[in-house]
Amino acid sequence: MIGGIGIPELIIVLVIVLVIFGANKLPEIGSGMGKAIKNFKKATNEPEEIDISQKNKKKDQGKELSSDNSDQEKDE
Repeated sequence: MIGGIGIPELIIVLVIVLVIFGANKLPEIGSGMGKAIKNFKKATNEPEEIDISQKNKKKDQGKELSSDNSDQEKDE
């Protein structure tokens, strides 16, 4: 067969999916697939922006807090 998937094949696949998942789950599956495709397209189109300075600030703040606590323990 030349031309790929036709209408009869799509109907067969739809019936199989309907039997496996049931009619109640199909809208949830469809919306999940739509969101996944949307997020994938968004991720591939956006430039990768990672703010390393924010991560370093949090690490530095954590070190300051832990050193303050250790100083207090030594005084006691």
